[in-house]
Amino acid sequence: MSHTDRSSANSWLMLLLAGGFEVGYALSVGGSHGFTRLTWSLVAVVFFLLTLWALSVALRTIDVGIGYAVWAGIGAAGAALLGPVFFGETLTPVQALWLGVIIVGVVWLKLADRPENTQESTAQAQDTQGLVAGSRETQGAQH
Repeated sequence: MSHTDRSSANSWLMLLLAGGFEVGYALSVGGSHGFTRLTWSLVAVVFFLLTLWALSVALRTIDVGIGYAVWAGIGAAGAALLGPVFFGETLTPVQALWLGVIIVGVVWLKLADRPENTQESTAQAQDTQGLVAGSRETQGAQH
């Protein structure tokens, strides 16, 4: 695994962590009842800071549009799935279906982030490096 692949994998893991913190934030905001319950409010502030930190680290190498969409999707789906567990909210089959669509979309966004053909990408990078080196040699001969 190359350094770039490892960095990308770490960024995606950080994005998943940010999504988990976002779920915690959403649930704790719900439990705070408009920030009128101190314990839930303090937990919400901690999750808020953690989710922003983890998201900002992930967005160092993941495009903002994709990263934000994945982060928001994880937060929305996680809060909707866990709301019934923690707060007795309802989740209808139709709502569960559309949450499934969000989850499938998030997975597809991750899969779309992979290069289609690593050998082709490597060959293109080498061709570009060769062109740059050839251009430098030509410029040096002209001076």
